[in-house]
Amino acid sequence: MHVIGLICGNGREQDMTDKKTLVDMLSRNRLFDELTKKDLLRVIDSSKELEHAPGRVIVVEGSPGVGFHLVLEGTAIVTRNGRRLRVLGPGESFGDIAVIDGGPRSASVSADTRLRVLSLPPWQFKALLLEHPQIAYKLLVKLSALLREAEKRPPL
Repeated sequence: MHVIGLICGNGREQDMTDKKTLVDMLSRNRLFDELTKKDLLRVIDSSKELEHAPGRVIVVEGSPGVGFHLVLEGTAIVTRNGRRLRVLGPGESFGDIAVIDGGPRSASVSADTRLRVLSLPPWQFKALLLEHPQIAYKLLVKLSALLREAEKRPPL
């Protein structure tokens, strides 16, 4: 991954992922994989890179959604009812549905290692969709395809 330096408000330099890498990673995400490069850049411009220390709880099961998060670097642990479900690494995401409906989280997510994520809060996402309805339409079509795919799966 390529990073560039960014000076933070505290005067310290913080690494920031370059846009080419972000476009590449976001284009492989199941929610955004049908968007054009121009659309992906708009999503990135509405997002913010955040860093979390190991052990930091990022989202809590049952709490309202706080947006979409794409793992850029490090790993995160997903748990439900205290039971470890999986580990997320670079290129994987959480909050795909919560960024749209703000509904309760189905699981908790914590930083396993130093974790850098690209985060898109719901209020930025909504503003993006209102300003660029073509993105909203593409996402609607994508969500419909994902729903059809889920309906084909046998019940658990």
